[in-house]
Amino acid sequence: MKKFLLPAAAAVILAACGAENNNENENENENGADNTSGSEAEDGEVFEVAVIPSQSIGEMQEGLDRLEEHLADSLEMDVEVEHYPGYNAVVEAINFGHVDLAYFGPVTYLIAQESSGAEAVLTQTVDGDPYYHSYILTQPDAPWEDLDELLEEVEDVSFAYGSQSSTSGFTIPAYELYDRGVYESESTYEFDSVQFTGSHDITANAIASGDVDAGAIDSAIFQALIEAGDIEEDDFKLLWESEQLYQYPWAVPEGTSEERINDVQDAFTSIEDDEILSIFGGADAFIEISPDEYDNVMEAARHFDMLDPETLEDDDDEEEDNEENNNEDDA
Repeated sequence: MKKFLLPAAAAVILAACGAENNNENENENENGADNTSGSEAEDGEVFEVAVIPSQSIGEMQEGLDRLEEHLADSLEMDVEVEHYPGYNAVVEAINFGHVDLAYFGPVTYLIAQESSGAEAVLTQTVDGDPYYHSYILTQPDAPWEDLDELLEEVEDVSFAYGSQSSTSGFTIPAYELYDRGVYESESTYEFDSVQFTGSHDITANAIASGDVDAGAIDSAIFQALIEAGDIEEDDFKLLWESEQLYQYPWAVPEGTSEERINDVQDAFTSIEDDEILSIFGGADAFIEISPDEYDNVMEAARHFDMLDPETLEDDDDEEEDNEENNNEDDA
């Protein structure tokens, strides 16, 4: 076995202030009415949304800005949508009540569910289906036609995952490669080399440019990148496709009221703006879901000890290093 060593968070202060009746009356008089929405908002409350870095921020910002505007109009309150730098930060944000809604990969959601009781309430459909796959891709002129052929030459193959916290970019394909006896952990494998790019679009570019021989990517994001013109489909060959995986969930913290959940679901299911939908794996709609849709990912996540939030910390540090290196390359 070759060895490859990869380089290797939060206090919350909750303050509750009870207002005197005369202060409440003053606030109502100043605003003309009670500023509480159907989502149990209080005067001055900001509805905060965290989004994992499934793509680079430049690929998502316009859609996130429009999502922020749509939610503000629908929920009738101030909304902030933030693209977080790492998966662990999103888990901590929902675990400690820093945000009201979070967009995860399935594995990241399972971590938050186990840690703090986060509840999946929404996902998206692509071409009408709430499913996607993990792909392993290579270049079109590569000598392999499927994963079996690639693994016959595994010691000469450089391989790329996305983030270590990604379901389709790491957990599911890594579990497949574990079953085939060529990958055990981030430091022990049969490949010539293994790297973690931090996001699916970076993985796609690494494969297309030949920086790596093969890599794992989210099928929905792969198609969205093609449709956006960011990559060319002819630059890739599909070697392996996973079983169906339920699309990325949107989750609320434990204890969120049913009224707020219903308001959030109504706000999302009414979205028709392609600028918003396209950044979420080329979605065509948002739909309501139940938390048990992600049980099929649990086995692979448990195998790699992914359900402990501490497993995400080194990954986030590594993603930041990758982003800095990519920014330097682009300069």
